[in-house]
Amino acid sequence: MHPDLTALAAPRLGVFTAREAVRVGYRPDEIRSELGSGRWRWLRRGVYLRAHDLAHAEVDARLRHLVDCIAVLLSLAPGPALSHTSAARVHRLVLPGDVDGAVRLTDAVQWRRGRGYVVTRASLPDGDRGQVLGFPVTAPARTLVDCAREWGVVDAVVAMDAALCGGLVDREGLRAAVLRATHWIGVGDAARAFGLADGRAESPLESRGRLALVEAGLPCPELQVEVHGPQGFVARVDAWYEEAGVAVEFDGRVKYLDPVDGREPGEVLWREKRREDRLRELGIRVVRLAQEDVTPRRRRQLAVRVGALLAEPTAGVRRFRVVRTVEPGRGDSAVATSS
Repeated sequence: MHPDLTALAAPRLGVFTAREAVRVGYRPDEIRSELGSGRWRWLRRGVYLRAHDLAHAEVDARLRHLVDCIAVLLSLAPGPALSHTSAARVHRLVLPGDVDGAVRLTDAVQWRRGRGYVVTRASLPDGDRGQVLGFPVTAPARTLVDCAREWGVVDAVVAMDAALCGGLVDREGLRAAVLRATHWIGVGDAARAFGLADGRAESPLESRGRLALVEAGLPCPELQVEVHGPQGFVARVDAWYEEAGVAVEFDGRVKYLDPVDGREPGEVLWREKRREDRLRELGIRVVRLAQEDVTPRRRRQLAVRVGALLAEPTAGVRRFRVVRTVEPGRGDSAVATSS
């Protein structure tokens, strides 16, 4: 490919237009030849990508969607910004499993729908805008609010929890984004999700599990509580019920089947067992919940299983104390409490 066209397309993941190809010297018949041979691939009318660049993008679903986003943006008049689920992919937010592949955009002056894309009409103040690869995109907080206005509350909370935990947004910025969306359709759902969000949740399972406990009629647990015994630190538990002295651990299969840091699955399982043994030796009761335990169809069993433990507060002198972690933006980083 012509070096000038390569240089022009490189910052855009290799995407370029027919007009740009003509500008650097390609004749219409040469463009048809490149497309006919398969060296160039058609993305949209007048928007192309080299075959090996497309093959590279196909390996990563996020990258492939970004290629589609760039192709749509190049085919439209300047103005729309990537938004909603497309911006969520750009920012690496946690998406529901059933999100479709449509390119989502927002523009201050137009609403339109075309092949594979939807443009929503809405205001885009400077504070809600950013850039990716030279194209406009809604900022993370605005993106979370836009998505929360369309998604279910649980999916929205999962995304907000992960963004808060990862430092992509802070609580004040997210609150401001919700307030800017006042009177927009669905903002009530976004506000509810924001009220339930907690940046101490460290995985989607922890977020879904916390909400499942509440939906089962149980109290909302404290998150990421450290347990200290007579000899010092013992463990940090995912969730904690103080009065009952019950620790809740949310267990995903990946922790054991594909552990991090190069450890063997058997080693991870052994360490988890020993860790739980130390907690139980202090008189702490431990409940482990997997993904299937927090699904809607298991709410009744969840309420019975955990509720029975919460109905029996710990008796006698406790041989441990806890250190409570406070979500950034809500207070000091940690508060020690003796028990």
